[in-house]
Amino acid sequence: MNTPVSLTSIPDSLLDRDGFLSDLLSRVTTRKSDGWLQDLRDGAANWVRHSVIPNTREEEWRFTDLSPLKQVEFNLGTFNETSVEDFVLPEVSVRLVFVNGVYAPGLSNTENLPAGLKVGNLDVLPGEVVREYLAQAEGEKEVFTALNTAALNDVAVVWVGKNVVVENPIHLLFVSVSGESAIISQPRCLVVAECGSQVCLIEEYTNRRGAENAEEEVYFTNGVTEIWVNENAQVSHNRIVREGAAAFHIGKTAVTQARYSRYSCNAVTVGGRISRHNLEILQTGEQTETTLNGLTVIADSQLADTHSALSLNHPHGVSKQLHKCIIGDRAHGVFNGKVFVPKLAQLTDASQLNRNLLLSSKSRIDTKPQLEITADNVKCAHGATVSQLEDNEIFYLQSRGIDENDARKLLVNAFATEIINFIPVASLRESLLRTVTSLTNK
Repeated sequence: MNTPVSLTSIPDSLLDRDGFLSDLLSRVTTRKSDGWLQDLRDGAANWVRHSVIPNTREEEWRFTDLSPLKQVEFNLGTFNETSVEDFVLPEVSVRLVFVNGVYAPGLSNTENLPAGLKVGNLDVLPGEVVREYLAQAEGEKEVFTALNTAALNDVAVVWVGKNVVVENPIHLLFVSVSGESAIISQPRCLVVAECGSQVCLIEEYTNRRGAENAEEEVYFTNGVTEIWVNENAQVSHNRIVREGAAAFHIGKTAVTQARYSRYSCNAVTVGGRISRHNLEILQTGEQTETTLNGLTVIADSQLADTHSALSLNHPHGVSKQLHKCIIGDRAHGVFNGKVFVPKLAQLTDASQLNRNLLLSSKSRIDTKPQLEITADNVKCAHGATVSQLEDNEIFYLQSRGIDENDARKLLVNAFATEIINFIPVASLRESLLRTVTSLTNK
């Protein structure tokens, strides 16, 4: 495992290189304490002071311009009373709710947990266990991850004990509630699936009104989720982002897979002025299975960026990735998926496909499926497609008595449903389909 970020020896002349970052850091780092957790925060804060906001001259960010983010003065979000009734999933009994990044026990439900399952904030785990896993995943020095760590306060914790099988999904709900000024919230999740365990997670980011509303408060969500899938464990991860039209969302998902483990991620992103998801998966043992399904739906002048990096470092790994984008109006989608297969990872089977549907002549997609292979005995494939709705398909539906507008809706929904159907909760599938329909038929 990595040691906590520690850059206290950086000369002062190399700090505070980015005025926006330095100001933002001063606004979010308010809590002080003693011990290893404060050392972790301080080390991350030093790294932020040493860094700058990424720009389009950097290869990893060349299609995603963050200058609109730098034009907003954000204040640290605090807990605001709100209702989450519209987001409650009737099929799910265990629910953690965070409002502006602050744990809301009154809105959560952690009663009657099965033996071997712990759900709550950092208080549910001993300090030495938290220290073993928190902020230990690869990529901790990425600037937005470090900003999150520098202000670490409340953390959503799911710990599944050895050989424990959790039958029902667990809902992690993060709600942003803006006031008179723009706010920043920095949710943090820590998920540990011990050997032989199984768990299903619904990780959802939203606001009081959802992605369908064009007139929405300005806010910035900077979330980090660390998932540890230990030997022979299984994690089904469903990540849902439904942000307001004026919102900024940057999220990191860092997954570490031990041998014989199975991890699946169904990621759906709808709305947001600028959104970015960095999905990083590190294989630390042989014979892992990784399934990545993604759907991005944007309209107006929104920008959504998905970057995934899958490091298959050991033999007999299997990975499958399908990412779809539906892009309307003047929106801009970005997909970059990397799969690394070094020489030691013989007999790897990896596939990757990005499919994109453009709903207008002004919508845009930049796609880059990417395989980097040095092993010589593998089965790997990747590809990308970009298309619009086919006139002959619309004509066929019209010939069956369906008008043109309904025909277009039907085809768009069918394109999205392939991914949405992987979501294991029926009420959430229905809600997502309504959101997609609303956004693509304005």
